[in-house]
Amino acid sequence: MQCRESSDIHTTENLSFCLQTPREMFLVGSLVVLCGLLAQSTAQLAGLPLPLGQGLPLPLGQGLPLPLGQGLPLAVSPALPSNPTDLLAGNFANALSGGLLSGGLLGILENIPLLDVIKSGGGSSNGLVGGLLGKLTSSVPLLNNILDIKITDPRLLELGLVQSPDGHRLYATIPLSLKLQVNMPVVGSFLQLAVKLNITAEIVAMKDNQGRIHLVLGDCTHSPGSLQITLLNGVTPVQSSLDSLTGILTKVLPELIQGKVCPLINGILSGLDVTLVHNIAELLIHGIQFVIKV
Repeated sequence: MQCRESSDIHTTENLSFCLQTPREMFLVGSLVVLCGLLAQSTAQLAGLPLPLGQGLPLPLGQGLPLPLGQGLPLAVSPALPSNPTDLLAGNFANALSGGLLSGGLLGILENIPLLDVIKSGGGSSNGLVGGLLGKLTSSVPLLNNILDIKITDPRLLELGLVQSPDGHRLYATIPLSLKLQVNMPVVGSFLQLAVKLNITAEIVAMKDNQGRIHLVLGDCTHSPGSLQITLLNGVTPVQSSLDSLTGILTKVLPELIQGKVCPLINGILSGLDVTLVHNIAELLIHGIQFVIKV
């Protein structure tokens, strides 16, 4: 580089400047061009996506904030395919339970004229119960000392559903609970008894002459040994009197309640959703197990 000084005759300042040689000017120009290319390449790289799993290193705690409402994408596990038959048993049990309640089962039970049935030796009950009660009335003086028996607080508990081993039948267990208020002068006060009873309904699939599939009621009866009668409150009567009363109720109540529940179930089956009936009936006809435990 060659430098020279010049003096201006009109000023006291000295102006200094340097003249570059052609070689030096070429080097400077090349450096400027190189910097421009680097800047352009950097700008282009900034717009390219990074390879999967690779990101730019950032100082600790200085990561760029995500836009509002946006989070990091999470790994999503593939959804397991659901089996439609898993829902059938639950839907069917719910339909039976809802049908019993909407059909007025609890009101029907509460309005059973239990005392009239017992003292009349049958009344509105069937021949089996009527014949039995006629014998009991003549042989147990306790019946004549009962002033009143009322059914209160009837409840439908959670239904149970099982499938037969061959897969062709369903058994619905309908658990009921209620209370009995018994007015007996012999004990001087009201007795309150708690009663629990299960009704079991067999349900099978049938095809009519037109090939239409139906669910129909098979056997419907009270479950043997499911009746429970316990004394809740009141003055404990003479044990023989309590045993006699319990014996009468044990012979009367199951048949009486069964006679109210089973016709309701028969009506419910005829009014179920067509798709639900078809799906369940097809499985029963082909003996396909779809009930685990409901």
